[in-house]
Amino acid sequence: MAGMIVAPRRWAARLAAAAGLLVTVVALLIAPATPASAHAVLESTSPAASSVVPSGPSEVVLTFSESVRKVPDKIRIIAPDGSRADRGEPAFDGGVVRIPVDPGGGRGTYLVSFRVISADSHPVSGAFTYSVGAPSTPPVDSGSDSRANPVVGNAVKVARFLGYAGLVLLIGPALVLAALWPRRLSRRGPTRLAWAGLGLVAFATLADLWLQVPYTAGGGLFDVTGEGFGTVFGSAFGAAHLVRLGLLAASAFLLRPILARPAGRADAIILAILGGAALFTWPLAGHPAASPAPAVSVVVDAVHLGSMAVWLGGLLMLAVFLLRQADERELGAILPIWSRWAALAVSALLLAGTVQALIEVATPKALVETTYGRLLLAKIGLFALVIVVAAYSRHLVRSRIAEQRPAPVRRAVWAELAVTVVVLGLSATLVQTTPARTAVAGPSGGVEAGLFSTTLSSSLFSMQIELSPAERGNNSVHLYAYSKDNLPLPVKEWKATAALPSAGIEPIDVPLLPLTDNHAYGDVSLPAAGDWQIKITARTTDIDQATVTATVPIR
Repeated sequence: MAGMIVAPRRWAARLAAAAGLLVTVVALLIAPATPASAHAVLESTSPAASSVVPSGPSEVVLTFSESVRKVPDKIRIIAPDGSRADRGEPAFDGGVVRIPVDPGGGRGTYLVSFRVISADSHPVSGAFTYSVGAPSTPPVDSGSDSRANPVVGNAVKVARFLGYAGLVLLIGPALVLAALWPRRLSRRGPTRLAWAGLGLVAFATLADLWLQVPYTAGGGLFDVTGEGFGTVFGSAFGAAHLVRLGLLAASAFLLRPILARPAGRADAIILAILGGAALFTWPLAGHPAASPAPAVSVVVDAVHLGSMAVWLGGLLMLAVFLLRQADERELGAILPIWSRWAALAVSALLLAGTVQALIEVATPKALVETTYGRLLLAKIGLFALVIVVAAYSRHLVRSRIAEQRPAPVRRAVWAELAVTVVVLGLSATLVQTTPARTAVAGPSGGVEAGLFSTTLSSSLFSMQIELSPAERGNNSVHLYAYSKDNLPLPVKEWKATAALPSAGIEPIDVPLLPLTDNHAYGDVSLPAAGDWQIKITARTTDIDQATVTATVPIR
């Protein structure tokens, strides 16, 4: 009778899993076919930036290094009188964007501002001017801010971190319960941990989808629209996340019996296939899908992510449950097996990480001269520290000390977990950072290559400062003013200077062009390397103004 009851339950679970897979298939069918590419950069414009043309063009052409996609109403051309000069929707053809323009808009300086999405789901924004007949005072774009609120950018990193943490909480308990858990011990604690991990991954996935709307279109956490969601769902990023949700739904029904009792072989194999497929949705929604070798990058990134989850999840199970609850005989059977698994996981991590670094960094110069490269070096240093601790743990296991005195192993495991939490945070930041290969290569025509970014606070506002490429020669400066509530703050007048006191260079005025009420842009030539002092003064009312100063290292 019990067998007759269990069998229908298994069939029901498999039918539910099939329903989840159906959702996945539908998401795959609606996914757009996008070519592999990287962080797009603006290579050229027609008319050229800062040029003077004899008559008004019928279109403005932007040429990017890679294919880009549209962000609704984020490409604008402002005529000298402040009116919109663009007519109709821009046409996108790979990396070429054609913007229809009213050729009879009159003489003077025109402002072109743009925000597009590169193939790896990251927005690319900028602005330039051109003049018809003769230059005039540049107009101001009174449209909405073209940049996401800083809170959104930080929230995206938090969501990525939560997704990684959820994988650790899910995969570790599921693996240990399926293969290593002693029958006499209660499965209640690990089961709760696994369900928490599944919920965390699902929550992080939904948060990613929500945040992608203001992140790409600009705006605060709740500046979302139906059109924005349509754009996200119609992208490779959205399709990958929908596939992930479908696979999570399918996995949930197969996970329940595995967590409740020793796993059946068929269910375990099906769950492993679903889990492996879900791992691929992370690289398919980020940098690896847009690398020079996308097939290799996607595979090694999935291996990297899976190995990390197995290793850290297993360590968590050891620290929280097994080393506290299992007896000496059980530990004597479990620890040698886990030690071999951990060695395999670490070897896979090292191999996949090496391949990733070769693809995303490409050159030694990129490793030390870009934000991505320096973050990667920090991650490598922390990982080396973890390897030392892991080697100590493996020594205790091989010498049979661990099962007799588990306390030293427990301390070593907690040390590994503490350091790897920081590594996970660096990983969440890396996926939002321009790959080193792109930053070092840089575009032609003086468009930004590297990036210095900081946020400074005054009594009136917080000021986000971005300067690129942070090297000797021409640099572009973007300034964003926000209120204490992190809302865009209108600025009536901008002033900026750059000085290098150590070299005796007096303050140089930085000409600033207001692009929106809270966003200004400028170009400045920095002739020497060193720690430059960039001083920005913003007047927010007729009588209120404040000044902030940033120290910018110039290579």
